[in-house]
Amino acid sequence: MLFVVPPLAGHVNPTVAVAAELTARGHQVAWSGPAAALEPLLPAGALLYAAGDRSAAEGHDVLHARWCDLRGVAALRFLWADVLIPLARAMLPGVHAAVAAFRPDVLVADQQALAGAVVARRHGLPWATSATTSAEFTRPFAGVPKVGEWVAHSIAALLADCGAPTGWDPRFSPHLVLVFSTPALIGAGPDTGGAGGYPSHYAFVGPAFGARPASRGFPWHRLDPARPRVLVSLGTLNREAGARFYPAVLRAADALADRAQLILAAPGDLVGTVPPHLVHQEYVPQLQLLPHLDAVLCHGGHNTVCEALAYGLPLVVAPVRDDQPIVARQVAEAGAGVRVRFGRARADELHRALAAVLDDPAHRRAARRIQASFAAAGGAPAAADRLEKLPLGQRPHPSHPGAARTVTKKGP
Repeated sequence: MLFVVPPLAGHVNPTVAVAAELTARGHQVAWSGPAAALEPLLPAGALLYAAGDRSAAEGHDVLHARWCDLRGVAALRFLWADVLIPLARAMLPGVHAAVAAFRPDVLVADQQALAGAVVARRHGLPWATSATTSAEFTRPFAGVPKVGEWVAHSIAALLADCGAPTGWDPRFSPHLVLVFSTPALIGAGPDTGGAGGYPSHYAFVGPAFGARPASRGFPWHRLDPARPRVLVSLGTLNREAGARFYPAVLRAADALADRAQLILAAPGDLVGTVPPHLVHQEYVPQLQLLPHLDAVLCHGGHNTVCEALAYGLPLVVAPVRDDQPIVARQVAEAGAGVRVRFGRARADELHRALAAVLDDPAHRRAARRIQASFAAAGGAPAAADRLEKLPLGQRPHPSHPGAARTVTKKGP
């Protein structure tokens, strides 16, 4: 199987878990995408076909710097116009070469790596969508229909330029859509038949957690067993946007100091002086830390939200951009947390929200209901089961020698 992914950790991590399960069952797996960004995210020994690597002048760091200052519709337009559509065009030759060289029986295309679906259709391969965010399943453009029309037009133009047939959506495979969540969080689907109101080829498998690096240097001894513990994190991509948010967090932490301990993952130069009752680290071993927590305050990133809910933890969600407002709304509507403002966050608002998720048992009950749905969904083994049931296509005849690289990891 060939996984086609964008250069985003939250989109790669679930495929690592599914690929590990498939490998244990005797399948061969490989990835295709921007190699420079993917190599640090993939396990040692992974087979990687480069596709879509940019020049230094157009690198992902440059795009990220421009994207950091955007919010709302502007950020959404930038995501599609400057990132996803250009990424699809850039990845197409490399993904074609990967298919010709690796000759997969099945292709798994991330929902934001449109080149994967286009290439799978061109080669007649059965393909599955890897949906690592639930935003596309709750009418993401309902409030901004003109933006939705523009995105649909942009995708149609991409297909036309590629010589692909019209009238289909590369974000949704007709064979299998793997959704790394459950309707308990997303909500009921449209009345289109199938379980829970979703089509029968939509497989809600819940989160799939890949192996993460072992924790080093985290001060576990500083966790206070006498007080509830709350992780505060804006994730990997949004942490630099928190210059105004972190001071509000520190003031809220002061107000809660006698009854809760906050663990803050943030850049030191943006946080400033940290009071002794708060644990601050540039990065934290999130998956290892979650079992020791009572709640999470985050940006609404799909991975962080699902990881917290997989441990039954209620959330305070301060969405920044892109799909995060949609995920935050899902959390609030499911009763598993409270949504707060990010751009104009106030310490008193954060204080009230944190007190609510720590004190109101209804939020924890809702979080545990979603936790149970995740456990029942099956995660990576369930995803592998559904992929194994796809009818195999005709393997493409090799027409290009390809140049795969094997991912290596440096030792400590």
